[in-house]
Amino acid sequence: MVIYSSTKNRFLDSVKNGTIADEISGAVREKMRRRTGDSEYRSWMNSMQHMSAVLSDQSIPADAGVAIEYNIPHTSKRVDFIVTGIGGDGRPCAVLIELKQWEDASAIEGTDALVETFTGGGVRTVVHPSYQAWSYAAMITDYNASVQDMGIAIRPCAFLHNYTLRENDPILYPQYQTYIKDAPLFTRGQTAELQKFIRENICKGDGGQVIRTIDGSEIRPSKSLQDAIGGMLDGNREFIMLDDQKVVFEKILEAACMSRSDGWKRTVIVEGGPGTGKSVIAVNLLARLTQAGQYVQYVSKNSAPRTVYAKKLKGRMTKSSVDNMFKGSGIYTQSQLNEVDTVLVDEAHRLNAKSGVYQNLGENQIKELIHAAKCSVFFIDESQRVTMSDIGSIPEIEDRADEEGSEVIRMELVSQFRCNGSDAYLSWLDDVLQIRSTANHTLAGTDYDFRVLDDPNEVRRLIVERNESDGRSRMLAGYCWNWLKNGQNDTGVHDIVIGDFAMSWNLGNSIFAIDDTSINEVGCIHTSQGLEFSYAGVIIGPDLICRDGRLITDFNARAKTDQSMRGIKKLYAEDPAYALTRAEEIIKNTYRTLMTRGMKGCYVYCVDRELGEYLKSRLGR
Repeated sequence: MVIYSSTKNRFLDSVKNGTIADEISGAVREKMRRRTGDSEYRSWMNSMQHMSAVLSDQSIPADAGVAIEYNIPHTSKRVDFIVTGIGGDGRPCAVLIELKQWEDASAIEGTDALVETFTGGGVRTVVHPSYQAWSYAAMITDYNASVQDMGIAIRPCAFLHNYTLRENDPILYPQYQTYIKDAPLFTRGQTAELQKFIRENICKGDGGQVIRTIDGSEIRPSKSLQDAIGGMLDGNREFIMLDDQKVVFEKILEAACMSRSDGWKRTVIVEGGPGTGKSVIAVNLLARLTQAGQYVQYVSKNSAPRTVYAKKLKGRMTKSSVDNMFKGSGIYTQSQLNEVDTVLVDEAHRLNAKSGVYQNLGENQIKELIHAAKCSVFFIDESQRVTMSDIGSIPEIEDRADEEGSEVIRMELVSQFRCNGSDAYLSWLDDVLQIRSTANHTLAGTDYDFRVLDDPNEVRRLIVERNESDGRSRMLAGYCWNWLKNGQNDTGVHDIVIGDFAMSWNLGNSIFAIDDTSINEVGCIHTSQGLEFSYAGVIIGPDLICRDGRLITDFNARAKTDQSMRGIKKLYAEDPAYALTRAEEIIKNTYRTLMTRGMKGCYVYCVDRELGEYLKSRLGR
């Protein structure tokens, strides 16, 4: 959807008359049914003056198309400014311009696309402008049928009109050059260079026809994208499906294809515990359905699993557009009916009611996902709900599907491939954590390597030793230590200190599950849930203790920086009994989840000595 469209000359007149920001604001109100915020209005006033100076070049055709705030279909992303026309080769062309108000930026070591800058009232980690512009161009090229069929050239760039380059400027560091090459970066004082870039791509005007064509196009994956994602899975043993995984995969594939064919809504619920292969099935479906020409999205509320899987897939081809297939669960608040063919919702137990940073957007993420897709697939383990805001449950999905008039199909994954395939370990864990009573009172007879140690340094030593073989062992902990803001990218800043043991939480500029250096840090529930390691070393904090054989949870022992318990104190004041029940469920589910991340073994240290002795007494070895 294009918010504002015109031609170059009419745009220049609007800027000259001082009405451009009002025109854009009015279009937002008409098309998006929302009011423009003051900061957004001011940014238009500022940026459009600079774009007016750029387009004042008489060599840029007067009837070239101009579009402002183009909302890329099925995403929450908007292209700031587009100039359209005909290129020197006779092809229709669209120049995408990402506008930034930035004045400076800092590079983030160890990343190829992230920077830090002052935006939104504070210093934040954001993507590099050239990467942002390139990724938008890739999304349009990969999924817009008219761009593919008509050969429309998409040329991205970024314009930081308030940014003065300094010597050896971080924004031009080598780690960003791959994206700057494909999406040139222009800063303050480089208006002439940007004008040249536009002239080289727009030789004749089109009266805005190109953007109208793009805006009205069918959405489908390009042939090149279909071929690429299929090749990414070939020979990758991590994504090979076994036993009932393959059975469930084929049934979901059939349901998704039927929904696209007959237009009938279907909601598939796949229930499975840790290690049953839910994510493996989701990634395989993402590839197969994309190859079949469907518009498919892999969705998770938690960023850790989608970041890891996107990275693993992307590593198998050069600079792929695979990022655009992986979405957060909060982008569907404005989605139209059936605008996506299939959504694959991993970790569905983590879905929220509201979306947005302040959880003030939308109505219900489950309902919105079902509404947006012809076929919606929810992979769920209800025992892994670990925050106050998690609403993902089978009854909730069934109720929302009924509201949307969707058929419900239920499936279950039983075969356990994590924890040495030991269902006995999982049952024992439920029993020992007093989540539910089972017949597995001890670990006698199981070959899962579970140990309780009296020193966190010993846990770390063993995990480092195990990690040497395949790089897939990690330290994890309950969220009982504050995440120190000033040291989020410094492994030398120790957030977790227990006697002479000291380690940092995982760094903000790394992917904890797969970066080699992550062995030096500790992961939490938010950076490890939905993922698996060979061995997990787990520190159980003071939020879980044992007294006379009874496990007791204490939400007050959680870190102040932990958002998963947000609202618990207010709930406790209103309904103490229910608050304690919710807190107990969240804390126990958290440790159950952490203690099932290791495929081969789990080594545990308990801050509460009596809890450690209790766990030892339950081993039965």
